[in-house]
Amino acid sequence: MDPFVNPFRELLKQPSVPLGTWLMSGAESTAEAMGCAGFDWLVVDMEHVPIDYKDAYHILQAIAGTRATPVIRLAWNDVVMVKRALDIGAQTLMFPFVQNAEDAKRAVASTRYPTATDLTGTRGFAAMHRASRYATAPEYGKRANDGIFKMIQLETPAAIAKLEEIAAVDGVDALFMGPGDLSASMGVIGNVADAKVQAALKDAAARAKAVGKPIGIVGPTPEMVGQFIDWGYSYVAIASDMGMMMRQANAMITALKPSLAKAVSSSVY
Repeated sequence: MDPFVNPFRELLKQPSVPLGTWLMSGAESTAEAMGCAGFDWLVVDMEHVPIDYKDAYHILQAIAGTRATPVIRLAWNDVVMVKRALDIGAQTLMFPFVQNAEDAKRAVASTRYPTATDLTGTRGFAAMHRASRYATAPEYGKRANDGIFKMIQLETPAAIAKLEEIAAVDGVDALFMGPGDLSASMGVIGNVADAKVQAALKDAAARAKAVGKPIGIVGPTPEMVGQFIDWGYSYVAIASDMGMMMRQANAMITALKPSLAKAVSSSVY
């Protein structure tokens, strides 16, 4: 893959809605398996998963052998965290809890090297790392900015109220709704299906479409994700690796409980 062509940007050019999932296990083997399963994109979650940059480095390597595109969700909108993520080869970053245009501007600046015509970039420069193909990518320092995709996550009513001004910030490539934190900030923590949360999510999709900015979201079930697609979300994710594993494990345990109980009762003399 050309390091100056962003794979997520290419995904959004396709006619279908790209489908992703969250990687919550923090394991390279699971990340590789999810990539082989057929997902278009995978979120390496450094916000809520106890993985460090070395772990993320290996997870990115595992995903690179599959058809999926990795997205790193940062722990925070922090210039040092961004620099380290980019240097290990992340090309698509998700910035959590952006509240206004100033937060968005800071996020964008942290992904950019300063250039002769624009000195606003704050990304620190190093020549030798995975992102530059270990200094084999020609003119990486001059061309790297074009290969980075920035997702800005809106997770509160206050952030949604400023959707248009955040979307208008130069360098913001896409928006992403955080329904879990949104539900918490609306007083119904964890209840993404709540009517007022759903109304806010539907409104955000319509407003993003009106200003021509791609917007993504994650949902817990195929039915809810299908609803999000109908509302006009540009890219969607379903559950997580751990969520799918636990759901299937619980279903299997539940299905076997009658047989287990029968075996116990028949063994009593």
